[in-house]
Amino acid sequence: MAAIPVAIYRIYAGLTTLLSRSESGRRVVRALESKVFRNTLAHIALVSLSILFVIPLLWMLSTSLKPIGETLTNPPRWIPSHFLWSNYPDAISYNSKELGYIPLLVYARNTIIVTILSVGGAVVSNSIVAYSFARIKWPGRDLFFGVTLATMMIPFPVVMVPTFALFKWLGWIGTFKPLWVPAFFASAFSIFLLRQFYRTIPMELSEAAKIDGCSEFRIFTDIIAPLSRPALMVVALFTFMGSWNDFLGPLIYLVDQNTFTLSLGLQAYQSQHGGTPFNLLMAASCLVILPVVIVFFLAQKVFIQGIATSGLK
Repeated sequence: MAAIPVAIYRIYAGLTTLLSRSESGRRVVRALESKVFRNTLAHIALVSLSILFVIPLLWMLSTSLKPIGETLTNPPRWIPSHFLWSNYPDAISYNSKELGYIPLLVYARNTIIVTILSVGGAVVSNSIVAYSFARIKWPGRDLFFGVTLATMMIPFPVVMVPTFALFKWLGWIGTFKPLWVPAFFASAFSIFLLRQFYRTIPMELSEAAKIDGCSEFRIFTDIIAPLSRPALMVVALFTFMGSWNDFLGPLIYLVDQNTFTLSLGLQAYQSQHGGTPFNLLMAASCLVILPVVIVFFLAQKVFIQGIATSGLK
């Protein structure tokens, strides 16, 4: 795969060399190397790639409005013969002899509880730990920061069994605690992101506050935290999406249907013996991803600002 860009570059270099032999060819080369042409080419490439990601979403939306008989037709039918908007209320209160009643609103309530607690814990814990690594000098700080970053290389399956054993020993299996309590102990990626952002804030602000008698906690709450709102929003958004879409965590720790989250509840629509209502499954999936899409577009400006000013590339 690495040879493909090299081959493309060689073709481009040979083409420009060939065109440069004449005046008209040199004009073509200057046009190809112009900033307007490059920007146009980049936009065309980005739009083409975005279409690949939009197609599955459009198919999910199309299937959510189909009658059940059109969901598995061959060849696939993109536009339903008639739009069944009733699939959405039916998905919320779906009930069948085989699958039983699927309380989607209960799953939504559980997901909201877990997500709010996770976001709150992640923002508070990561901001405090990152502040310590970025703006307070203490023995072994850089060593501990390196060890913290090293934990990012440990895959979750390695710690899954010990973590489950710990939560079982604490008696938390079957509750929401394993899903949101770890958020209060920070994560390596969020610590790194916030630390990079804190390092862009001039130290003179902290030194001036210390001269005025402010403690480190006061400096953090009154000066650093308000200036770090974009980076904190990035951490909150990442945590929100991760907690809202988390499937493995609820699958491992939750045992009662009344405590299921939305990602785990969607699995209940899939029949093990055929007859899965794919139109209702896609309708429920659209409802599940809707809050994530809304939150991302509302926070898009702050999200990009937080990434751009944190020093991450």
